[in-house]
Amino acid sequence: MNVARSLMTGLAFAAVAAIASIGSVDAADKEVKIGAPAPAFTLKDTAGKEHSLADFKGKIVVLEWFNHGCPFVVKHYGSNNMQKLQKAYAEKGVIWLSICSSAKGKQGYDTADGHAKTAQEKGTASTAILVDDSGKVGRLYGAKTTPHMFVIDAEGNLRYNGAIDSISSAKPADIDQAQKYVVEALDALLKGEAPATTETKPYGCSVKY
Repeated sequence: MNVARSLMTGLAFAAVAAIASIGSVDAADKEVKIGAPAPAFTLKDTAGKEHSLADFKGKIVVLEWFNHGCPFVVKHYGSNNMQKLQKAYAEKGVIWLSICSSAKGKQGYDTADGHAKTAQEKGTASTAILVDDSGKVGRLYGAKTTPHMFVIDAEGNLRYNGAIDSISSAKPADIDQAQKYVVEALDALLKGEAPATTETKPYGCSVKY
């Protein structure tokens, strides 16, 4: 009798947990719908200055999740591909925010000063490098990999979510051969057009929450 009661109790707890899990996933999905307002956030940069997404209303915004210990990030920074994109689109008025959500003690984590030093060494040309070591903003967006890219239009709506390009390797030689999803999305928005590709599967190392 006690065994049966324990079994029923265990099943009940499992059912509740499953329902809670489903609810959490649904809630997360609702936060990052293409065409819907991008989730609001505020983070500090490496100098301690706060940046809110709302500050950039009227501008196209790129969110780039990074972790300089990840070979897929090394692919794009070691080849200077990411820096070239940051510079090229800054000249066109695009805001580029590089975000690190690595938790303390995990790969990619660094102090604000450490991030600033690395950015200087690599010639990073982001509008700002934002520190999210709590992982709050990364989870809000459902950032899964480094890199994971999001493009937000001038009205504040999410227009692209996914990989930087179509070849999920850590080889710099593959960059020129790949379909450049983020570039295509940005070029379309700058022309006042809708991106042809709005969602892809991001590739890279998992975000180290």
